[in-house]
Amino acid sequence: MTQDAIVTKLLPNSMAEVVVTRQTACGGNCGSCEACMFQSELKAVARNRIQARPGQRVVIESQTSKVFSAVFLVYIVPIVLFLLGYFLAYILGASEWICILVSFLSLVLSAVLLVQFHRRFSKDREIVYDIIS
Repeated sequence: MTQDAIVTKLLPNSMAEVVVTRQTACGGNCGSCEACMFQSELKAVARNRIQARPGQRVVIESQTSKVFSAVFLVYIVPIVLFLLGYFLAYILGASEWICILVSFLSLVLSAVLLVQFHRRFSKDREIVYDIIS
């Protein structure tokens, strides 16, 4: 997965700080969508393999598998646990309100599990960026 960035600072060990401008859903013409009211620039650290200098526009790359695994954990796992909680309570013969309650408790459980997973494995699964051009 590649993105355009600007080098802002050189760091030790052939690393550089880069700023990535987040794209908006409206394509930058956000007169009515108000999506741009949030910070649109993100700072990241990238391996500076091409010896880029501050101010240069570069292309950074990350491992797509790590990005997709993060997306899976954050978006898919909670939905699956939410639905699984509902259907499990339904199969056990619970009333509609109990099924809803169990599904939301499953959603809360997924949030707790994700926080614990992040605390335990965040250094091992850190997304590393490379400046490729």
